[in-house]
Amino acid sequence: MSERNIFAVCDLDVDYAYHFMEYLSKKKNIPFEVRVFTSAVSFQEYVKEHPVELLLISEKAMNSEIRQAKIGQILILSDGVSARRYEEYPSIYKYQSSNQVIREALEHYGESGAGTVQSLKLEKKKMEVIGVYSPVGRTMKTTFALTLGQILAKKRACLYLNLEAYSGFEYLMERKFEQTLGDLLYYLRLGSDQLVTKMGSMVQSINNLDYLPPVLSMEDIQSTTAEEWIRLLQQIIDYSNYDVIILDLGDSVSQLYQLLEQCTRIYMPIRADPVSQAKIQQFEHTLQVWEKQAVLDRIRKIKPPYHRSTRSGTGYMDDLVWSELGDYVREMIRKEWEDG
Repeated sequence: MSERNIFAVCDLDVDYAYHFMEYLSKKKNIPFEVRVFTSAVSFQEYVKEHPVELLLISEKAMNSEIRQAKIGQILILSDGVSARRYEEYPSIYKYQSSNQVIREALEHYGESGAGTVQSLKLEKKKMEVIGVYSPVGRTMKTTFALTLGQILAKKRACLYLNLEAYSGFEYLMERKFEQTLGDLLYYLRLGSDQLVTKMGSMVQSINNLDYLPPVLSMEDIQSTTAEEWIRLLQQIIDYSNYDVIILDLGDSVSQLYQLLEQCTRIYMPIRADPVSQAKIQQFEHTLQVWEKQAVLDRIRKIKPPYHRSTRSGTGYMDDLVWSELGDYVREMIRKEWEDG
């Protein structure tokens, strides 16, 4: 693996520092090598020999030597009362969720333009890109994709991307998102060299599954070209530690066939009624006309069991994992991923 930029965390509270390190070790969307220190002295010795790109440090650990060290950006971990002598540094409240601390840190870093994280490409095993698509409606496509993502995420680093015009995620998850995939597409078009860092500040997690909040406007999906989708996908492949990306694809995606070509496997939920079968036949015929045999070869038609849940938010996601659908997905993974 190439040497990566260093994200250092220094906090004198040992329990906090190691809890934070444990959390960071599970995050796969952070484009840094993470180092955690529980004393200012040990960090000072380290930074003499190793350039640090981003430092998140508690007020009690901060000192004049660290201020003078060569560090890309310093952020203060605040316990709620800011010390006046560190007002020149952005501060982040430490006693909030670790996920929120990381998102704020990456957001500050991305806004500062401090470094060139994007230039460090990772050398790693090939990433699985799973497409979930069907030309037929009401097949539980998204339900299946979310179930698959959560179950895969128990053993693999998994990112879920919903590319539908109307995902309904704010209502399904019962929460508002400050930034969405639409914002990331905006940064992509600007040619930002901090794209993966900006993505890290947007990524949310539920049951170990990372996801980017989907777009709010269907125009964001319709106006994005296949080249832009592929460029975004390649950035994630090159500069993140994910093992699996799940693309939940809708018909509003421009040049859908080109994006399907990027998938290593494609799951197509289907229905058996005559209208549904006719739509599938038309889709397959179109692939043949456009000489997309590779896409046809990667398609696995599935008939997942029907799932019903009266809950939303975290409750809905929990229900997926422990339902008949969850059992179906686990068996599918065992046969296709683990046995094969």
